[in-house]
Amino acid sequence: MIIDSLQNATKYYALHPNFKKAFDYVNQNDLSKLEAGTFDIAAGLKLIVIIGEGSSREESIKGFECHDQNIDIQISIKGPETFAWKPREKCLNPNGGYNDERDVRFFHDAPDMFFELQEKQFAILFPEDVHAAMIGEGVIKKVVFKVKI
Repeated sequence: MIIDSLQNATKYYALHPNFKKAFDYVNQNDLSKLEAGTFDIAAGLKLIVIIGEGSSREESIKGFECHDQNIDIQISIKGPETFAWKPREKCLNPNGGYNDERDVRFFHDAPDMFFELQEKQFAILFPEDVHAAMIGEGVIKKVVFKVKI
């Protein structure tokens, strides 16, 4: 997992060819004006715009998840937003099987830690990062880039 500010995004371009495309999209668009939805940005790169009410830690970790085929770049537009996190190798209690269509695997495990993203900060979550998001009060607006591995 990587947590940083958008001003430092160039440091991570070399990790995947679509990281630069994702952050270029961020720099070329006013994310605060995007409507909720899912959009194809490039081959192997999708954008999901999420606008919703924050939830409690207890409610959010019911969706404690990771992905096998995608890396998430989650960027806070209007927050703050709290995340739950635990390394996948420490998760021992699956919550159902892997859903290939949605590229998601859920766990019943408790998080090891919580962290908070402020506006214009991002987290890069790899398949090894089990996470739950949208923890907070009031309206949270965020974008999630799904970067195909």
